[in-house]
Amino acid sequence: MPRFDPQPTRRPALISGASSGIGEASAYALAELGHPVALGARRVEQIEATAEKIRANGGEAFAHFLDVTDGESVDAFVTAAEAAIGPTEIVVSGAGDLEFGMADEMDPVRFAKQIDVHLVGAQRLAHRVLPGMRERRRGDFVLIGSDCADRQRPGMGAYDAAKAGLEAMGRQMRMELEGTGIRASIVRPGPTFTGMGMNSTPEILAPVAELWSKWGFARHGYMLRASDMANAIVAVVSAPRGAHLVLVEVQPEAPLAPLPMTFDPQGR
Repeated sequence: MPRFDPQPTRRPALISGASSGIGEASAYALAELGHPVALGARRVEQIEATAEKIRANGGEAFAHFLDVTDGESVDAFVTAAEAAIGPTEIVVSGAGDLEFGMADEMDPVRFAKQIDVHLVGAQRLAHRVLPGMRERRRGDFVLIGSDCADRQRPGMGAYDAAKAGLEAMGRQMRMELEGTGIRASIVRPGPTFTGMGMNSTPEILAPVAELWSKWGFARHGYMLRASDMANAIVAVVSAPRGAHLVLVEVQPEAPLAPLPMTFDPQGR
């Protein structure tokens, strides 16, 4: 007799931060597996366009405004999404942004806003969604962490602190949810090419890059694609019941090095 009932074939998924980057790529990847997806973000035009593409390809998608810093917005998003596609089976909590700066020099209001988006925003989503998952005794709650959570980089403003707090909350949730049937998981990207932080100027980025090189972070220039991270999220939520991928870190593979020169003792 199996230890767990199998996952339903149809697993509605809520995705925060779905207007671009990892969130958008995750929506496409989950929809391709046949899961209905609810896309939440502040940029409604972008998520509506993504939802339309998914529907055009035969998938099921719903788009709705979501600001994770506003509890009423989180409640409205989840309520509307579950009315449209059904009770939540999967959550991908990926809302966030990045503003470079030195920790002490960043304006405290802007510093707190980063914490609110990345950490408290994810907690608002968990607070709203997890009671229903507890009742159904199953579900996947995936937090998009960062390798900055345990290997902090200089010049990242509040991002390092926000992601460290987020991953700490994720580890805590795993312990607290043990035995409920809900899997709390962290998917940790390394350097990934998305729109996050791309509105910074060369005057800001140049000293940050110099600091990264000084502290050994700029080992090579290759970056992950958002689709690489979406594949990792699919692996986490597609694991059969009874198996829990607790932490998945993905790093970009380095470029191929030149072949080593071989030594010829005869000088040929």
